[in-house]
Amino acid sequence: MMKINEILEYLPHRYPFLLVDRVTEVEKGVSIKGYKNISFNENFFQGHFPDNPIMPGVLIIEAMAQLSGILGFVTVGRKPSDGVVQYLAGSSKARFKRPVLPGDRLDMEAEFLSGKRGIYKFECRALVDGEVVCTAEILTAEREV
Repeated sequence: MMKINEILEYLPHRYPFLLVDRVTEVEKGVSIKGYKNISFNENFFQGHFPDNPIMPGVLIIEAMAQLSGILGFVTVGRKPSDGVVQYLAGSSKARFKRPVLPGDRLDMEAEFLSGKRGIYKFECRALVDGEVVCTAEILTAEREV
C-alpha cells in the first residue's frame, strides 16, 4: 500500500492535477490498484457541468494513466528523482459506461501487459461501487527530463 507521501515520490503531478489518492495494491511487473476520492470541490466541476457535475472522461483516462505510471516506475525500479518521467503516450479501446459524480470513489486497476524500450502497455479499469465506469488500454513512455 502507498499513501500520499509515497505516491508523490512516484508521480511528478501536484494539485490540482494529482489524480491518485491511494495505492491499495501493487505487484511489480503485474498489476496495481488504487483510488481517487471525487469531491464536489474538484475544480473541474465548476465548468463540467455547473447544474449536472460529472467527472470529465479525459480525467478518468488521466487518473488511470497516473496509476499505470506508478506501476511502470515500480516495475523498473525508478522514480522521477532519477531524472525520468512516465508520459501518457496513448490510449485505445476507451469505453465509458456511466458518469462519475461528486461523492464517488473512483477505484482503478491497471494490469501490466508489455514493456519494451521504455514504452509500457496497461489494461485499465475504473469502477465506482464495484460497477465498471471506464475501460481502456493505456501506453506510457519513460523519458529522461
